[in-house]
Amino acid sequence: MRRSAWVIMVLVLMSAGFVWRQSRAVGADTPVHYTTTPVVRGDVEDVVTALGSLQPLEYVDVGAQVSGQLQAIHVAVGDRVAKGQLLAEIDATLYQAKVLADRALLENLEAQLQLKDAGRRMLEKQLERQKEMLPARATSQEAYDAVATALEQNSAEITALRAQIRQTQANLGADEAGLHYTRIYAPMAGTVVSLTARQGQTLNAAQTAPVILRIADLDTMTVWTQVSEADISKLSEGMDAYFTTLGRPNRRWTGKLRQILPTPDIVNNVVLYDALFDVDNRDKALLPHMSAQVFFRTQHATDVMVVPTAALHQPDTQDAAGATLEVLQAGKRVLRQVEVGVSNRVTAEIKSGVSPGELVVIPDAAPDEPHDANTTFRFKWPRL
Repeated sequence: MRRSAWVIMVLVLMSAGFVWRQSRAVGADTPVHYTTTPVVRGDVEDVVTALGSLQPLEYVDVGAQVSGQLQAIHVAVGDRVAKGQLLAEIDATLYQAKVLADRALLENLEAQLQLKDAGRRMLEKQLERQKEMLPARATSQEAYDAVATALEQNSAEITALRAQIRQTQANLGADEAGLHYTRIYAPMAGTVVSLTARQGQTLNAAQTAPVILRIADLDTMTVWTQVSEADISKLSEGMDAYFTTLGRPNRRWTGKLRQILPTPDIVNNVVLYDALFDVDNRDKALLPHMSAQVFFRTQHATDVMVVPTAALHQPDTQDAAGATLEVLQAGKRVLRQVEVGVSNRVTAEIKSGVSPGELVVIPDAAPDEPHDANTTFRFKWPRL
């Protein structure tokens, strides 16, 4: 057994030496290949990406201010309406009856007032005669006082009637307004984008105003974008923004950041802030609630020298002074110190250190090179 173990050990050592010599030979004969790309001129930008939703900049929910059955709706979803156009009508029977009753009561009170005014004029004349007759003892003090008291009562009744008339006039005005509200008009020009009520439906406006439809001006759309708290500090009002939609990924709509709302939305413990910007939509290519892939441009450079970001060697991507890259010169790798400008995950601007057309070396993410002389082979020794 001891002799057999020594024989196996010798055979293993001879095999290891043979493999080592073969790897040396292969390494010496195999040429080394580099992944290179030329320095070119182009554009580069750094952006903050986010998802957004489209909403009209101006819209209004048209509701009912009075209760009743919705007798007629004169528009449909998609119709364009003008300001002041009749949209819907509510049953006005009860409101017409109230207006008629108020007018009748008002006429009655005005007639009573005329009657009291006539009685006042008669009492004033009687009181004047009593004043003339009293010094001559042609009448009694009691008769004089009775006429004076009757005149005072008449004046009070006239004052009360005038107050009732004003109250009735106010009620009439309110009921006439209610009657007017049974006809619903468009408060703005735009497009009917939703219709939440149906003809024949009974509306109850006692507590809240029921919404019948929504009118929106689709000529200008607002992009509501949710930006994470990690990126919101990179945004500022007035910066350039653009987006694409799912239906038209090759078309770009542009605008400028208008507002960042201070109150965040917290979704699954993720803090998101709403960033808003407006875009022109006179061609009506955008519709409400469309999804948008939004890009906020933080930096931009045009017609500059660019290389792949993967070619850069730098401990900190923001440290332009410490960046280096390898240039293939006469078949050899030469390390160059460069100044980096605008960069993103794919492309980087090079301000100095290389020239257009030079080949830069891109390190392989997963190199598959042959073993060299420093390769270590591990063998599992047999158990004795």
